[in-house]
Amino acid sequence: MSVFDVLKERGFIAQLSHEDEIKELLEKEKVTFYIGFDPTADSLHVGHFIALMVMAHMQRAGHRPICLLGGGTGMVGDPSGKDSMRQMLTPEFIDHNIACFKKQMSRFIDFSDGKAVMANNADWLLSMNYVDMLRTVGVHFSVNRMLTAECYKKRLEKDGGLTFFEFNYMIMQAYDFWKLHHDYGCIMELGGDDQWSNMIAGVELIRRKDRQPAYCMTCQLLTTPDGRKMGKTEKGALWLDPAKTSPYDFYQYWRNVDDAVVGKCLSLLTFLPMDEVRRLSALQDAEINEAKKVLAFEVTKLIHGEEEAKKAQQAAEALFGGGGHMDNVPTLEISAAESEGKFIDVLTAQKVFTSKREARQMIAQGGLYIGDKAVDDAEGSFAPAMFDEGKSLLIRKGKKKYYRLVIK
Repeated sequence: MSVFDVLKERGFIAQLSHEDEIKELLEKEKVTFYIGFDPTADSLHVGHFIALMVMAHMQRAGHRPICLLGGGTGMVGDPSGKDSMRQMLTPEFIDHNIACFKKQMSRFIDFSDGKAVMANNADWLLSMNYVDMLRTVGVHFSVNRMLTAECYKKRLEKDGGLTFFEFNYMIMQAYDFWKLHHDYGCIMELGGDDQWSNMIAGVELIRRKDRQPAYCMTCQLLTTPDGRKMGKTEKGALWLDPAKTSPYDFYQYWRNVDDAVVGKCLSLLTFLPMDEVRRLSALQDAEINEAKKVLAFEVTKLIHGEEEAKKAQQAAEALFGGGGHMDNVPTLEISAAESEGKFIDVLTAQKVFTSKREARQMIAQGGLYIGDKAVDDAEGSFAPAMFDEGKSLLIRKGKKKYYRLVIK
C-alpha cells in the first residue's frame, strides 16, 4: 500500500491538484514536499497536528519533508478565513516563536542525515526587492482571478475589506513554493484545506514560469459534527506545549470529544492500524468511552510521551473511576495566607477561573465543589480545617475539571 492509499484510507485527503499524477508519483517515486507554518504564537496547537501527522506518514514512506517556517510570511499574516487583519508581529516575537516550533516539530519529524529539511522563508523574502518580486512573480498572476479566491472572499464581503498588505500573501506563498522547487527539488505542497487557493497559486507559478510539474494536496480540517474547528477550550487553543496546556488537560480534551468524531480522530491523530480504528469506532453507547480512553492515551503519548500519558490516564482514573494516583491530578500551590482567602480570589489568581465574574456565575449555578460539597456562598473563604493531613484539597469546577490545591 502506497502512502497515497494510507492517507486516503485514513481520511486525510481533501483536494488534489492532479489526482492521477499524484497517485502514480507517490506509488513509484520518492518526492520532496513541504508544509508551511506561520509562527503566530510560541507553540504549535492541535490545528497543526494534522499537518505534522501527514508529514510523519509521508516521511515513514520514504518521502522527504520540508518544514517551512514563515519568518517572512508571518510579517504579513494569512487572511484566509479571517474576518479582520491579523495583528502585525515583531521580528523578535516571530524569531522566538520559530525557536519554539523547531523544538516541537522534532518530536514528529526525523531531521537526521538529511531525512528532512527545516527552512525559513525570511531567508529570501525579507531581502527581496519589491520590484523584483513584481517582475518575478506578479507578472504571472491575474488580479481578476485572485479576487475570486476562497481565501479572500470572506474579507471582501466585510466593510473593512481586504488590505493591499494582505493581498500580497498569496504571491509570497507561491514564491515560497517556487524557491523551494529551485533550491531543494520540492515538487509538492501539502496543507490544510483552507489553504487551497494559496497552494494552487504556487503550483501554477512553477508550471507557468518554469514549465515543470508541481502539485498540491490539501488535508481535511479537524472539525466538530457541526463544522466548527476542533481544538478550542475554555482557556483558548489546545496547545502542544505542556506549559500552555497541561498533559492532563490535553488528555481530558480527547477523553471528552463528541461520540461522532471519535473514529475520525483515531484515524487522523494516531498511528493505530485501521482495523483497530474501525473496531473502536464501531463501539456504541457506554462502550464508546473505551474508544475515547484509547484516543486520549494515544494522542497524549504522541505529543507528550508515554510517561506523561500514563500520568494523565491515572489522574483521570483516580477522579472518575475510583482508582489510580491522585498525585497526577493537576496541582496548584498556594501560600498559607491564601489557605484562608476567599474562594473567588484564590481560584481566580490560580487561573481556575478567568475572572471573578466567571467564578461567581459558576458558584451561582452550583458548579464549584470544595472537597465533596457544593459551594453556595460566593463570598465564602477557605479554612485550614478543609485541608487534609497532606495539606491538600480537591477542587471541582463543573462536571469534569479537577484540581488539587496544596499549601506549600
